[in-house]
Amino acid sequence: MNDMLLIILKTLTDIYAGILLIRLLLQLVRADFYNPVSQGIVKICAPAVEPIGRLLPTAGRFNTAALVAAILVKCIFLAVAALSGILPMDIVAFLAIAAFELLRLLIEIYFYGIFILVIFSWVGTPPHPAAMLINQIISPYMKPFRKYIPPIGMIDISPMVAIFTLMIIRAKLLPTLAGLIQPLLS
Repeated sequence: MNDMLLIILKTLTDIYAGILLIRLLLQLVRADFYNPVSQGIVKICAPAVEPIGRLLPTAGRFNTAALVAAILVKCIFLAVAALSGILPMDIVAFLAIAAFELLRLLIEIYFYGIFILVIFSWVGTPPHPAAMLINQIISPYMKPFRKYIPPIGMIDISPMVAIFTLMIIRAKLLPTLAGLIQPLLS
């Protein structure tokens, strides 16, 4: 398969898996379902989540169907990559790589979500549905930082510490996990 086509396919699967993760987070944090952005995400995810949802029940607020759909989307890309000779055909490796990629995507969602909220706070935008939804998703992660890091005057440095924490996780934990997955690829 052409390398450029594989890059495009990886980008599309990353975007859709990211939307599926956001769908999972929306239900997990009990975000406003009537928000138009939330409804759009639910509609985009419905073709993948609803059939799986009939087989796998939701565990409390945790939507197992959205997580399984995200894993399947990543595994489909990995199967295509394996068919083109880039990866070995091993289902255990597919699942491990898919879980690793979803963890990386989750870190990116929180990283950029915090960054977007900081920008919105600087420019003083009116309450936009997307900004309210991002705030609802990011707030549970930000709560411990805001609890233990008081504002300095009018400056809240807790988002900066939260972003640095994500950067440390991305720089230290993800390479360690990648090292654990590497033997599965040989």
